[in-house]
Amino acid sequence: MTANDAPSGKQPTATYDSAFLKACRREPVPHTPVWFMRQAGRSLPEYRKVREGVPMLESCMRPELVTEITLQPVRRHDVDAAIYFSDIVVPLKAIGLDLDIKPGVGPVVEQPIRTRADLARLRDLTPEDVTYVTEAIGMLTRELGATPLIGFAGAPFTLASYLVEGGPSRTYENAKAMMYGDPELWADLLDRLADITAAFLKVQIEAGASAVQLFDSWVGALAPADYRRSVMTASAKVFDAVAGYGVPRIHFGVGTGELLKLMGEAGADVVGVDWRIPLDEAVRRVGPGKALQGNLDPTVLFTDKDTVEARAREVLDAAAGLEGHVFNLGHGVMPDTDPDALTRLVDYVHSHSAR
Repeated sequence: MTANDAPSGKQPTATYDSAFLKACRREPVPHTPVWFMRQAGRSLPEYRKVREGVPMLESCMRPELVTEITLQPVRRHDVDAAIYFSDIVVPLKAIGLDLDIKPGVGPVVEQPIRTRADLARLRDLTPEDVTYVTEAIGMLTRELGATPLIGFAGAPFTLASYLVEGGPSRTYENAKAMMYGDPELWADLLDRLADITAAFLKVQIEAGASAVQLFDSWVGALAPADYRRSVMTASAKVFDAVAGYGVPRIHFGVGTGELLKLMGEAGADVVGVDWRIPLDEAVRRVGPGKALQGNLDPTVLFTDKDTVEARAREVLDAAAGLEGHVFNLGHGVMPDTDPDALTRLVDYVHSHSAR
């Protein structure tokens, strides 16, 4: 089944004819749909208020809090889709790994994965491990009505980079050393992570998510040949595992201009593009049969209204010939972004692209 199919054995859901899902399916839309990566988060004062004193991972495990945070940008910005508030390391925490998200640092793993014996710590993820996800998505879909909810997960390479390095890295020296020097261990690690990731996405879809995005945030550190040889199989396994649900599958990474075609071939229906190349060039690289998502530079939002609109217009003009386009930033909303700038941008894209 592909994203162009209606939900199997069901009447179309309330979200099926939304502009966002139509664009993902490369169908005509009333306007270009908009949502933002990290639209729920530190740029919103209401987010900072409800998160005050609550550690990040704990906030991801409280259904009422997850629901409120996920809904905040929908209420404020009138975006065309919500994205489930969570973190890519949540499924790893759920299977018992000793890790935490440290403010100002990011995910930190107490005992990195470095040997074959360490793989035993990566057990299967079950729905019972993440009941709070099922509960939160049930609450969200009731509140959102016809607005789609995007589920998400970290891709095997990005998860592996955190696990092997023990935390964030600029060079990925330990992860890439394993990939180059012990390709069998690396392949088994990514295969295990693919299973965990697929299980996490299935929970979200079965609970009511209308689309899913696989974040391979750091895969741009790889050459195309290494991606094809050492990463693509695991990412494809994730996409294949959820293909039968018929929901759009989005794939995004940073600095992936040289990988866009391969990321699409891994199984995505929609390929996310960062700000480094224009969308008309991106579609040439990706090839036919895929929608594109992106790709305004997030720092543009720190300029004046006229500049933001001019740059947004450039993105829309570059996307004019695409079969399907979802407007987004080229990466996540930055913490110091003025929320009103985002609201104005949504309104501009909707009005300028109205059919």
